[in-house]
Amino acid sequence: MSVMLETPELPAVFDGVKLAAVAAVLYVIVRCLNLKSPTAPPELIYQDSALSRFLLKSCPLLTKEYIPPLIWGKSGHIQTALYGKMGRVRSPHPYGHRKYLTMPDGATATFDLFEPQSEHCIGEDVTMVICPGIANHSEKQYIRTFVDYAQKNGYRCAVLNHLGALPNIELTSPRMFTYGCTWEFGAMVNHIKKTYPQTQLVVVGFSLGGNIVCKYLGENQANQERVLCCVSVCQGYSALRAQETFMQWDQCRRFYNFLMADNMKKIILSHRQVLFGDNVKKPQSLSDADLSKLYTATSLMQIDDNVMRKFHGYSSLKEYYEEESCLHYLHRIYVPLLLVNAADDPLVHESLLSIPRALSEKKENVMHVLPLHGGHLGFFEGSVLFPEPLTWMDKLVVQYANAICQWEKTKSHCSDTEQAVSGQE
Repeated sequence: MSVMLETPELPAVFDGVKLAAVAAVLYVIVRCLNLKSPTAPPELIYQDSALSRFLLKSCPLLTKEYIPPLIWGKSGHIQTALYGKMGRVRSPHPYGHRKYLTMPDGATATFDLFEPQSEHCIGEDVTMVICPGIANHSEKQYIRTFVDYAQKNGYRCAVLNHLGALPNIELTSPRMFTYGCTWEFGAMVNHIKKTYPQTQLVVVGFSLGGNIVCKYLGENQANQERVLCCVSVCQGYSALRAQETFMQWDQCRRFYNFLMADNMKKIILSHRQVLFGDNVKKPQSLSDADLSKLYTATSLMQIDDNVMRKFHGYSSLKEYYEEESCLHYLHRIYVPLLLVNAADDPLVHESLLSIPRALSEKKENVMHVLPLHGGHLGFFEGSVLFPEPLTWMDKLVVQYANAICQWEKTKSHCSDTEQAVSGQE
């Protein structure tokens, strides 16, 4: 009799377990996708000045709410993963010409040149000189999407191909790109200045490229000549300060570190004959033992310590990161500077964001833009599930560049008017 009384209660128990399981799954989904996170305009850190007031008026995206795709767009991990896997969706194929430059050490730098597809908004010749992220080049989908959009807005684009990154271009010296080497980028900029003496420059860097372009501008005051402005997106500012955070499991950074290291290993090993071969004159500190260590490396730091720093003769990893970071050059940049990061970028620890914040609080030419969402170079937009081809990042960079061009033209016009009036007097 007791068995018959208990049996009808079992389905109710099972239903309770199912409901609890469903509730737990929904809770995990909501937490992982950050569905309860609000959408808001990006946080802006800047000094009140005539330039900043003009930018706020001329760049609606700075004050407008950034709305990522509803289902997954509030997850920095998914934004980053989609960028890493797809780059962009429905990417265009802009047509460019590849240029080759021989460096003093025998290395062959390459960049791709794309001509504008329409007249610029100020009717003048403006070239974007672009430095992609780590191990990236002009054929990456996010670069193609951005270049196509910039061309349609009247910009000529020159995109650096990081030394050793293109699979069909062989190295001609035992050296690859490094975290902060500006030689190839500088050679590309100088070539553009000589070839187009009338052009003005907009400097753009993505991730590692952001570090390179900021360091390049700060290294020498002459590097800022004919530069209208600089935009850096998703860089970390200090490799020395970032290395500890990049070994932590918080926000899965250690996992991202492993994936990026694995990609770097493949690129280096594809050039092993030039870098480690017996018939090449390589850095004295680079040995076969370093090649063995490369095979077992599981982090970028190990690769940097055993291989990358030795291309430029640094005695230690600390010295390499200290000297190659743009941190000590940022205050020497005097052209308008836009520093963009995402608060949910899983690669850039929040402690590193104190660097651009402090800079923008001190210098009138600097603005730090920090949206809540976007991940690392994601910034996808879209209604519910499927992202749009153009991202918030693409539109912001072009919108900011347009505003600076207008600002400079207005200043030049006012200066010409003042000179004319003073001449009549």
